[in-house]
Amino acid sequence: MLPTFKIFSGTKSKYMAEEICKELGVELGSMKIERFADGEFEVSFEESIRGCEVYLVQSTFPNCDNLMELLLMIDAAKRASAKSVIAVIPYFGWARQDRKDKPRVSIAAKLVSDLLVTAGVDRVITMDLHADQIQGFFNVPVDHLYASSVFIPYIQSLNLEDLVIATPDVGGAKRANSYAKYLDVPLVLCHKQRAKANVVAKMTVIGDVKDKNVILVDDMVDTAGTITKAANLMMENGAKSVRALASHAIMSDPATERVNECALEEMIFTNSIPYTKDCPKCTVISVARLFADTIRRVHSNQSISSQYLIK
Repeated sequence: MLPTFKIFSGTKSKYMAEEICKELGVELGSMKIERFADGEFEVSFEESIRGCEVYLVQSTFPNCDNLMELLLMIDAAKRASAKSVIAVIPYFGWARQDRKDKPRVSIAAKLVSDLLVTAGVDRVITMDLHADQIQGFFNVPVDHLYASSVFIPYIQSLNLEDLVIATPDVGGAKRANSYAKYLDVPLVLCHKQRAKANVVAKMTVIGDVKDKNVILVDDMVDTAGTITKAANLMMENGAKSVRALASHAIMSDPATERVNECALEEMIFTNSIPYTKDCPKCTVISVARLFADTIRRVHSNQSISSQYLIK
């Protein structure tokens, strides 16, 4: 017999956990997070999880409380005799720091993975890591899902002629090429030079976008400086329309203002991070069903590879 599974959520990802539970037809587990006056907090499960397969839904976007909540949830579950603890992390934060790109810096993605494993996690389910090799930072199984399974059907529903897939920087070429190959359309690259973090100094287009409908593909949008600059550049080079899709809507100020004012016709995100600001150009697609199906397959020891449209 398979062990009973239960789903719990941290504070900021409760909306996602509720959607996942609705897809699975189960109740969200009862958990209490009590906060003290100095900002410290305590996590406690309000029901027995002894011998259960426990799924903890929590994205680790800023601030640090979200990561700390997840670590405490894992520790509490292990101490409550859960059979196994699976962290469901739709957005894995600190992933941009996945290597030493200059002297005397930390590799935060490795540190976070070590913290999760040390806390006692048995498996991680996440989506569209900033770099695929982050999976190798873990000493436990990692199920790496792709938002393409929800983005591709949406792109196809637009019925755009003369479609071109583009990437706002060379680093995202592999991801964008996967979309272009699956849809059998051309690929265009943008080459950018940064003055410093979150500031683009210069950008050029490599490829033809004249009279094309362009879709820019990226894994995340933070301040939206790169994606909006790329969109404006595409229109200056003769594109008919420009849309953008990104798995994770970090959208730090002034990102929403930039999207509203730029040449983008539409900005498409998943709901891996809650986005509540007023932006008529933004479309949010839920990935709750994707995670629910993965949880169902992991629980019943089935393969999840059939879920991947492209990688």
